[in-house]
Amino acid sequence: MTTERRGRDEVVSYRGQGPGGAWETVVALPHPRLRPGMISYRGIRLDLDGPRRRLEAPIGAATLLPGFGRPLRVSRAGRPSATLVSVFSGPTTTAAVGEHDGRLAGIEVLLAPWAAFTLFDTPQYELADRAVDPDELPHLLGARSSRDRWRAPARSIGELSAALAALPGWVERFGLLDEVFARWADAGTPSSARVRRAWGHLRRTWGAMPVPRLADEVGWSVRQLENRFREQIGLGPKAASRVLRLQRARRRPAAGRSQAETAAACGFYDQAHLSGEFRAMTGCTPGEFTAARGAPPVAAPGPPVADRLAGEATSPVLSADRGDP
Repeated sequence: MTTERRGRDEVVSYRGQGPGGAWETVVALPHPRLRPGMISYRGIRLDLDGPRRRLEAPIGAATLLPGFGRPLRVSRAGRPSATLVSVFSGPTTTAAVGEHDGRLAGIEVLLAPWAAFTLFDTPQYELADRAVDPDELPHLLGARSSRDRWRAPARSIGELSAALAALPGWVERFGLLDEVFARWADAGTPSSARVRRAWGHLRRTWGAMPVPRLADEVGWSVRQLENRFREQIGLGPKAASRVLRLQRARRRPAAGRSQAETAAACGFYDQAHLSGEFRAMTGCTPGEFTAARGAPPVAAPGPPVADRLAGEATSPVLSADRGDP
């Protein structure tokens, strides 16, 4: 692991090489002026000896991946699979499986759903439980960077991805993203302060606040809250609460908590309710999910599991036979 400075924040790099190939993951925070809407940047470069598959559990965030030329296949139960170089995934209540041929590079950007509403000027319910080409969505990237690092106008995520790939290092790439996203956010439709406040209440309580109380807190009727929340978050308040409760539950086994303790602490009726929600939203039981994260397939050695959110289990590696964990 190595670190370098980017303003007041650190850029942390993890690199490795072994029997399965070489990999690099570089993590940084967006510029403070972009937070809390922009959650994190994660640069990825994989050069592995064969295909890899990962299950991505639902999280309370949207994901933008500007890819550097290698395709990623994304599949989800009940949806057609999509093979894309750059990907936008809205809020989800079901898991997705990402597959690639062992070579992949790009930057994964996690953002609050209300920030995605502003950047893409699209009702987020249209993007829930989907993976789409971000260039199919409205956006305005603008032209060149203020420091002239981006030397040609870019009107698409594809062009932005090419500009990012051409830069000499990750710090420069993250700096370009900061500039582009700041300009992009200024040009977009502002999100509602009441939606942001409601989302904040749900996140702080891990989905435990009842919807009528949430509506009272922000000064709307329940119907108003549900309509505006779906527009700018992508899920209704009840569906978002389910995702947040499961996020909290996925943290606890890693801390040595039993399933019964986890169910009681996270607002589930009992252990059976927890297991049912786990299977509905990830396609596997809590035990299967934990086992898959702890024991990547021996036939496909490679980089350690890199979860999408710090401190949370989100991304088990799947076996190479295309079966479930």
